[in-house]
Order: sequence, then structure tokens, then C-alpha cells
Amino acid sequence: MPGVATGRTSPDAAQTGGGGLPPGTRSGAVHRARTGGRAPDGSDAPSGPLPVSHAGGRAAKHGGACPGTGGLRGTGAGVGPGRAVAGRDGHSRGDEDHEDHEDHEGGVDAAVPPDPRRSGDGSDGLPGSAPRVPDPGAGGARSRGTGDYVEVVDTGHQAMEAEMAGKKPAKVSRDDYERELLRQQTELVRLQEWVRSEGARLVVVFEGRDAAGKGGTIKRVTEHLNPRVARIAALPTPTERERTQWYFQRYVEHLPAAGEIVLFDRSWYNRAGVEHVMGFCTEKEYQLFLRQCPVFERMLLEDGILLRKYWFSVSDAEQQERFRRRLEDPVRRWKLSPMDLESITRWEAYSRAKDEMMVHTDTAEAPWYVVESDDKRRARLNMIAHLLASVPYHEVPPPVLELPERPPSTGYERPPRDLRTYVPDHAASL
Repeated sequence: MPGVATGRTSPDAAQTGGGGLPPGTRSGAVHRARTGGRAPDGSDAPSGPLPVSHAGGRAAKHGGACPGTGGLRGTGAGVGPGRAVAGRDGHSRGDEDHEDHEDHEGGVDAAVPPDPRRSGDGSDGLPGSAPRVPDPGAGGARSRGTGDYVEVVDTGHQAMEAEMAGKKPAKVSRDDYERELLRQQTELVRLQEWVRSEGARLVVVFEGRDAAGKGGTIKRVTEHLNPRVARIAALPTPTERERTQWYFQRYVEHLPAAGEIVLFDRSWYNRAGVEHVMGFCTEKEYQLFLRQCPVFERMLLEDGILLRKYWFSVSDAEQQERFRRRLEDPVRRWKLSPMDLESITRWEAYSRAKDEMMVHTDTAEAPWYVVESDDKRRARLNMIAHLLASVPYHEVPPPVLELPERPPSTGYERPPRDLRTYVPDHAASL
């Protein structure tokens, strides 16, 4: 990807105990092994006040990046024009009542000293580095696009202060959620058309604990997209043959071609999470993954693929409640597996695995963005807004189409109805 910032070695690499980190890797989170593994609120964030959050704090570490978007790497001029949509027009979601109460874990960073190599424009003072998104200024707002749409991007400070004070942000109302979601989905269609028109390749990685809200967010992202352009990759357990391959090989074949978007519902990061915690890979395989993953992702970026990685962060109490609801709901009972329940007893093991993963793979080229997801509506809106703000798309004018006049009949007659088998009218019995 032109203008991708080259990485820098983590200032606290010597303290991580993870061995020599690949170039470009930095510590993306305070290692929970040093903080006891769990915060007072039950999440696996480190306890005690910290100066910056994982999302909002990236701005401080990367010089002038937009705080509300986690410090987006500037790859172009903003997002295309958007139009506010008045409402849902009666469009409802059948599973909202099931899902809305389901998804905090708190990914927080330690403060990182300023990099003396950083240049005055906010970019890394290294060859090939890209300038950061300009500082939005007071209030954390910035104008996007060339149309009549201006989005206010929250700096994240209010949410951080509320969390540290033990307060939760107010719930997003259903009306506000539906209105904003439809507006975002309209923008996602514009993003899709830009991807198709420009021959771009976009990969979005969704990771997080079980029941963190990944699948529900993916559903909202793809709801109005063309399945021939945007597809979901949710790989099953590897086959015996795949186990003998290079670990990343089975994921490579699912990467997008020109004009495609691929959303990974879990990804190659399985090795850093469930495989490591549950003993499905050896320690040697695990350490090899941590070394190779940043290199693998750098190769994708250098080849022009746009890569966005999101970690959905859910608290242990909220996860437990979602498991309970799934257990009692016959429609969604299939989502719950013995492996999911095993994660309850291994919460801190997963926390440490996630932290180690972040230390090695939260790089300047391919950063992780944490989505607080105890509130599913807020998580979906925040994630989609961040994705839209991070891709330099613009509106592509649709082709001019006119409905032709229907030609007159040429004498065709429909065969008798009794020659066809129709489904019974079940709706008439309601």
C-alpha cells in the first residue's frame, strides 16, 4: 500500500518477555501478567487509572492522529459524501430483542514516550511513512467528504473518564440506533461501490471472545451489500491436510481479488487465542506465529490490500449473561458450544493470550482497534463509523438507468395453474 508507515520497535519490548519482536511491532497493551490479569469491574483490563485508552490513546502515541478513530493511519483524503437518512421506514430487525442486550474488557495502553524519530507533520520520520490524519482540534470533530455530510468523531475521552469514574455510557435508544445504522449502511454501499470501481481490496478482521458481538456486527455491515462484492470468511476447524500446510495458507485463498471486500469472522489469530489456550498447537508453533504474523500482514499491505483489525471487548459478567440467554433461547442455542463454556473457566488465560498477541501484532502498519462491546448497539455504530472513516473512499456516480417501456404482448398464454405445484398458503392460517 503506498504510504504505509514503516514500524518501530516497541519501547518496552525488553519488558514483555516475548522474545525479540519483529520490526514494526510495539506493545499495544499493558501485559496482564504484570497487572494481575483482571480489573475490578471483572474485565481483563489492568486495574488502576491509566493515561490513555487503547483506542483514544493511539493519537498521543502517533502524533496528531484522530483520537476518536483510534489514531487512523492517513491513506487518503477522508470519506465520500453522505446523506442523513430520516428513519428506518418501517424496516425492523427480527433479532434485535435477542441480541441488543448481549456485549468491556477494556484494552488500555501504558503511555509510550514520544518517538524522537517522529517528524513534525505527525508521520513517522522514516522512509515511506505516511502523514497521520490531521488533528481534529477542539471537540474532536472533523469534516469528512465533499458533500453535505459532516460527522462528529468522539475523542473517546468522555467514555474513558466515565469508565474510570465507574459510570457506564448511556444506552443508545432504539430510534437513534436504527436511524444511524441505516445512514451508516448507506455509506457502506458507497464504500462498496468505490471498492468495485477502483479495484480495491479490503480485508476486515473481526476478533474477540465468544459472545463479544462479532457476528451481529458483521450481519449489520453486510446487510445491504452485494454478496458478490462483500463476503464473509468463517473457516471451520482445519482438515488433516491443512494441518500440514503453512499455517497462513488456508487463509490466503480467502483473500480478496480486485473489487472485493472480505470480512473474517475470526481469522489467522485463532492460533494466538483458542489454539494456544486450549493446547491445539505446540509452543513452537505458537511462537512461530507471533514472529510471522506481522511479516505476513506487512506483505498484504505492501501488495496493496487495505487491512483493518477489530477486537471486540466484552466483560466476563456480560459474556456469562449472553451465554445464559443463548442456552435458554432455542433460536440461538446452536451458537453455544462446549468450547464456549470452557472459555469461562479460562478467562484469565485468554486475557494473557490476548495481551501477548497485542504485544506482537499491534503494529504501526496493521494496528488493532478495540471496540468496547458490552453495549451491542454502541459497538456496532462505533465499529462501522471507524471503518468508514479509515478508508479513503469517495462516492462513485451510479450508471444512468431508465426503465424501458414494456413491449406489447405477442400472444403468449400462461399454462394452466394445475400443471404446476405451488406451496400451500400457510399465511392464510394466521
